[in-house]
Amino acid sequence: MLTKRIIPCLDIKDGRTVKGVNFVGLRDAGDPVELAKRYAIEGADELVFLDISATEEKRKTLAKLVLQVAEQVNIPFTVGGGISSVEDVDILLQNGADKVSINSSAVKNPQLINDLSAKFGSQCVTVAIDAKQVNGEWMVHLVGGKVPTELNLFTWAKEVEQRGAGEILFTSMNNDGTKDGFANEALRKLSEELTIPIIASGGAGSIQHFKDTFHLGKSDAALAASVFHFKEIEIVDLKKALQADNIAVRL
Repeated sequence: MLTKRIIPCLDIKDGRTVKGVNFVGLRDAGDPVELAKRYAIEGADELVFLDISATEEKRKTLAKLVLQVAEQVNIPFTVGGGISSVEDVDILLQNGADKVSINSSAVKNPQLINDLSAKFGSQCVTVAIDAKQVNGEWMVHLVGGKVPTELNLFTWAKEVEQRGAGEILFTSMNNDGTKDGFANEALRKLSEELTIPIIASGGAGSIQHFKDTFHLGKSDAALAASVFHFKEIEIVDLKKALQADNIAVRL
């Protein structure tokens, strides 16, 4: 049985970790390198870094941050934000990232998924999808959730898999930062319709929410931010609780 992964997410803005609710109202959550180091020691399975205000000029800054993190952690970490070319990915991988996450750039240029998968391998390519329920239908949004599209979540997820993505990071904008639990119905549908791993994101507020997304949402991994940053949930306690509930985790 494959173990379920617990993944702290660090949203980076101007070199600091930040956290908001429903993608807005950001507050400082600490130094990303120190947080990464702490999570590796505490038993996180992976880390995700998202440069939420990425621009081309910041690519070198992010690469430097990636190098600093790589020197401090011994677990895989994924980097995303502003990636739009094979060259961008090359720089980040050379600086120590294990995987990259693409979002808006994948929608604007779907061929990028094929190109990255062909050059670096599908295991290196995560496609992040931010979606919001609009009139009962899950619709994909871009640019940190600011720009709505006509794309349906499930249609886009299937195309992403066909193009060679190794996994999907699905964030429910309705649930993000609310601490009311993950969007398990949508997650379950994704897990049943696709063969690649699905990472649940948006809504973690309690240990029960993690149990629910693994049991009800059939998620392969669960990602969270503030509950870990502000020590509302300790990773070791979470994993022990999951194990006690017959959910396979790495302790």
